[in-house]
Amino acid sequence: MDHASYEGYVEKLINDRSPLLTEMEEFARVHHVPIMDLTGSEVLLSLLAMQRPARILEVGTAIGYSAIRMAELLPDAEIVTIERNARRFEEATGFIERSDVRDRITLIHGDAVELIGSIAGEFDAVFIDAAKGQYQKFFDGYGALVPIGGTIYSDNLFLRGDVLLNDVSVLDRRRRRLVRLVKQFTEQLMARTDYHTAILPLGDGLAISRKLR
Repeated sequence: MDHASYEGYVEKLINDRSPLLTEMEEFARVHHVPIMDLTGSEVLLSLLAMQRPARILEVGTAIGYSAIRMAELLPDAEIVTIERNARRFEEATGFIERSDVRDRITLIHGDAVELIGSIAGEFDAVFIDAAKGQYQKFFDGYGALVPIGGTIYSDNLFLRGDVLLNDVSVLDRRRRRLVRLVKQFTEQLMARTDYHTAILPLGDGLAISRKLR
């Protein structure tokens, strides 16, 4: 049985989401919005449930799906989430305003790279799920806001399997560059001594980096 079969089996066992989240999942499917896959999302939520962060920074809101799920899971947590794309920002605003957790989600419209240094306060957890070619800048920039013992979660490190290709010449030029940057980021991440990192081979590849110093 292949990896996809295992994930399909697990997805069937996951409890139903709220009507709003189910609507968002369908919206993402129809409009090709890259939200976190269901298996990876459940793993992230389980890790957050154990960590119990008081403040979470999300880099890459999309339509607000992960932000709402995190806020629903952690009733005492504050979520700050950044989205660059104007259309996605408006869609996320609409969905978040319809949720029961809107008072604990702060949505910022802007380029997350340009906003480095302007976001105030500490964050117990940072979730990176935006422009893959900028992951190193996101990690270094927003990692400065994470206290010792805090955690950075980086999603999509497998790039839908493209990082495993022996011959990247089958990809277009932009995708080849992205594969190179993500592999470079991942290798540097694993070599860092100021964080302990583990990569879970679930969903599209999720790195969990706990800050040591």
